[in-house]
Amino acid sequence: MRITTTSITKILLVLFLLISGLYFAKSFLIPLFIGGVFATLFWPVCRWLELKNISRGLSAFACLLIMLSVVAVIGTLLGWQISEFAKDIDLIQQKSNEVIKNVQAFMFEHLGLSVEEQTEILKNEKPSVAGVFQLVVASLTQVVTNFILVMAYIFLFLYFRNHIRQFILKLTAPSQRSEMDEVIFSVSHVSQQYLVGLAKMIGCLWIMYGIGFSLLGVHNAFFYAILCGLLEIIPFIGNMTGTTITVLVAAVHGSSPAVLGGIILTYGIVQFIQGWVLEPFILGHEVKINPLITIIALVLGSLIWGIPGIFLALPLMAMFKIVCDHIESLKPIGFLIGQVGSKKAK
Repeated sequence: MRITTTSITKILLVLFLLISGLYFAKSFLIPLFIGGVFATLFWPVCRWLELKNISRGLSAFACLLIMLSVVAVIGTLLGWQISEFAKDIDLIQQKSNEVIKNVQAFMFEHLGLSVEEQTEILKNEKPSVAGVFQLVVASLTQVVTNFILVMAYIFLFLYFRNHIRQFILKLTAPSQRSEMDEVIFSVSHVSQQYLVGLAKMIGCLWIMYGIGFSLLGVHNAFFYAILCGLLEIIPFIGNMTGTTITVLVAAVHGSSPAVLGGIILTYGIVQFIQGWVLEPFILGHEVKINPLITIIALVLGSLIWGIPGIFLALPLMAMFKIVCDHIESLKPIGFLIGQVGSKKAK
């Protein structure tokens, strides 16, 4: 196939329409995709319950209860730790006020702006209390609505999974149905592998960060261990962000340079163990996407769907890679997405 200007234009037009569609339909697509991804995680559990002569509806409902229990446990842990963290807000606010005063003094000395003039400028930028309250209420309403939708989608995907599978097979030519069945299995398997691997990874990070921060005497160490572990959802950036927050808060509490250096050293050791020991054994090769495509997927996911897009970027990209690997014309794209081989490039 010869690449021409017309073909490139068509490809760019399709990409533009696809990205535009994903962006404008995000209110509908985000809960649907999250529900679909989590439904694949519970397929083995649902099948196992059905083999025990439990009806499909009850099996799907039991999976929902398991999901809600996990969310409740994580929410309780975070709530307890956040209540502990809230006790330090007064100290953080005091230190912040000191920094603001230093900045105001610097601006007065070098720019000639008095404190009153600076306050007047900032006053025009501050949102009203009513506006902030409305924004918080709207955000909470959207979160609750989307959570209910996700739960409903998980249940319905589990209940109608065979019906959906048969529908996809009917869209496929009879000679290709066997391969399509393999693609469906591989896509669901890679999603399960990603979610289970991510959960194991976060658990291991909680333990390692918890031990490291506790030995260093970091105040509220368990909270920052949980924070750094949960931010693993965002590859490359998440752990670094959590560690930076830990260093800054420890500095506010007056920790010595040795402790601050120890936090950074703990981060480096954990990252080494994660990259060379945990990831190869926990995530496996099917989920592995090369760093370039990973960054591109995360940036696009963030731009199109925000935080949910960051969470969905890698599992959806891994699924897309499997589809590309089974379609002859898309195999080069699957090769581009995958990990770089050990052979030297020619």
